[in-house]
Amino acid sequence: LEDQLLFLTVRLERPDLARTKSELIQQQNEFKLKLADLEVYLLERLAASEGDILDDIDLIEGLEDAKLTSDEVKEKVKVAQETEAKINETSESYRPTAERV
Repeated sequence: LEDQLLFLTVRLERPDLARTKSELIQQQNEFKLKLADLEVYLLERLAASEGDILDDIDLIEGLEDAKLTSDEVKEKVKVAQETEAKINETSESYRPTAERV
């Protein structure tokens, strides 16, 4: 209950923080979906590959693209986690208000 009151207090006092945190949660969910889609794509390509996979240029290029995308997502997740930590730290300053309510 206290955490719910904290969320409501932050949303009222600092709507910018609440909005940013909500956007970060949505963004992280999108990242998870993107990584899951990449995994499925790679598994399908590997399963459909015939002969020596090193000769399958499309597969190799797909693996390279997947690696780049995965690296980008990991970097964005790291930034999002750092931002979320800062938001949580700022939100904690409103905890006394949430405790009193």
